[in-house]
Amino acid sequence: MNNKILITVGKIKIEAELLDTATARNIKDALPFASKAKTWGEEVYFETPVMAELEENAKDVIKAGELAFWVEGSCIAIGFGKTPASQGDEIRLAAKTNIWAHAITDVTLLKSVKADDFVFIEKI
Repeated sequence: MNNKILITVGKIKIEAELLDTATARNIKDALPFASKAKTWGEEVYFETPVMAELEENAKDVIKAGELAFWVEGSCIAIGFGKTPASQGDEIRLAAKTNIWAHAITDVTLLKSVKADDFVFIEKI
């Protein structure tokens, strides 16, 4: 089974590999879908048609390349640097999130993304 997806944000393409989690399955089942990018510091996030429960290993401090799902906002969040909540050099998201995929592409490419850039996420 192919567990790779492609997230296109504006002109940036991020390839990622799904993890074996309930959230990843929910996202995969909803593909493909479109959204509009929002930014929060060095984080890009966007709304999805997906619902999920907070998983046991949910966390708010992530590593670049970990793709997160913000349960309360039904949003995918991709942190690649400091956010307004960060302490020091950490990547801290606004809330605990489910990690559902790992980016294969360098997520720091998202630095050029602007609010309202078109987002499309699909299986590859």
